[in-house]
Amino acid sequence: MFRLHCTRKLLDRLNRKPIDETGFPSTSALGNWYATALFWRPQVALFVNERTLLPVLMPLAPVITLTTRFPAALAAALQSHGWSDAQIAAEMQHMRECEIDKTANRSVIGMLNEFTFLAQAWREQHGPLDLQALSMRLADVPCGPLHYGSPAQLVQTIARN
Repeated sequence: MFRLHCTRKLLDRLNRKPIDETGFPSTSALGNWYATALFWRPQVALFVNERTLLPVLMPLAPVITLTTRFPAALAAALQSHGWSDAQIAAEMQHMRECEIDKTANRSVIGMLNEFTFLAQAWREQHGPLDLQALSMRLADVPCGPLHYGSPAQLVQTIARN
């Protein structure tokens, strides 16, 4: 089970109420995820991992299946970052169920905003780009909460351990 902390924009699109209890923490190796909606054409969902700040972009539509489609997008991102098939399968095992919650970590919300700004700037300068390729570019950005390491470096370190 993983917990997805959604911004108000995304909660409104999902038309789901967040859980009202603390519930159980995420059981996956990467932990909780945060997500927001980017109202580009076509609309995009931006996911950011709370532990590693790994960004994953994917199409928002159809929004009703967003939480069931996310693990496949994450698996593709993890494979690009050097995770083995066994590691990816273990992570996917924990991502069969999803709890929707409100955002709680302001630092991760700040990174959601930063990645949104950087992705928009990249699109304006270079035109539309494959969402996976854009996710990979964003993962190489140094992040203050990671002591100016990048999410890509941290995800690769987790893969090696």
